[in-house]
Amino acid sequence: MPFCSKCGAQMPEGTKFCTSCGATVGSQPAPTEFLVATTPTMPGYRIKRILGVVTGMTARTRGVGGKFVAGIQSMVGGEVSAFTYEIEKARVEAIQRMREQAQQIGANAVIGLDMESSDLLSVIVISATGTAVIVEPEQPT
Repeated sequence: MPFCSKCGAQMPEGTKFCTSCGATVGSQPAPTEFLVATTPTMPGYRIKRILGVVTGMTARTRGVGGKFVAGIQSMVGGEVSAFTYEIEKARVEAIQRMREQAQQIGANAVIGLDMESSDLLSVIVISATGTAVIVEPEQPT
């Protein structure tokens, strides 16, 4: 699967531009110096400073065409790929917004990432919350 060269989002085969950020899609994940982890620590890194809680949020809905396709897929059964695609885009966007907020306050990592979702009528809301930190590699002893 190709990956976005800017935000690292995984894209369907044949995609030339990222649907999340518009960047060119490559064959490898984008190299990143900004670390994100769901855990409270990062093996191999020492937390030098905690900067605070950061969040990223996005709300998405399917257009009329997407709802039509999803309706047909739900009658047949199985995965509703129209919705899966939108949820994945929302997840990537929420994490990217959280990362940008962390970088604005000087962080080089986020620990304790927590993802939440909710459904408001026909709108899916995805939020990413974590703790912005400055980490440095541990020195071998």
